[in-house]
Amino acid sequence: MIRKCNEHGYFRGHECPECGENGRYVLDDDREERLGRFISGALRHFPEDVGLEMDMQGWVDLDLLCDIMESRYRWATEERLTSLIESDIKRRYETDGSRIRARYGHSVNVDLDYPGNEFAYLYYGASLEEIDMLLENGIVPIRQRYVHLSTSYRKANEAASVHSENPVVIEVDAETAQQDGLFFMAVNDDIVLTDNVPPEYLSIVEAQE
Repeated sequence: MIRKCNEHGYFRGHECPECGENGRYVLDDDREERLGRFISGALRHFPEDVGLEMDMQGWVDLDLLCDIMESRYRWATEERLTSLIESDIKRRYETDGSRIRARYGHSVNVDLDYPGNEFAYLYYGASLEEIDMLLENGIVPIRQRYVHLSTSYRKANEAASVHSENPVVIEVDAETAQQDGLFFMAVNDDIVLTDNVPPEYLSIVEAQE
């Protein structure tokens, strides 16, 4: 559920995490999920199918997206879209004036323009069955435009745990890779994107608390 606190803005849950107030109802769980699926598809996977024109940096027109969204869901107002974006702790989307885009997760061809990464080491979670192949061949995107790396062991382990009961975390020597000419983009505090990571920059990390 998404609600709005007059003082601290949109939040998910029943109480504002800053002050404990209940706030004003904006979106229930079912509609949050439905709107989230639509926005993810429109901004990451099939913009043209819903009538959007996306530039190479992933931006689409915000007003047009709202018109298309509202034509599909009568309850889907611009405020509800804003609440979805601003309350999202994963920071999946961003707006810039009259434009909106997904920060990561694209399967369509985009050329994102985020600043370079500053972390010396990054992390990638995988299943036990994948490890030998990754260490031999490197990490390449499969169903997405970019390889998605985590800025912490914990985040990488969490991501891998969604798909594997026995996740293994690989450490990426990003500092050396960048010195060798590879480029890594920091899209938010948790996720860094790159085109691929050759095997010489990879090693397995021991489990951490």
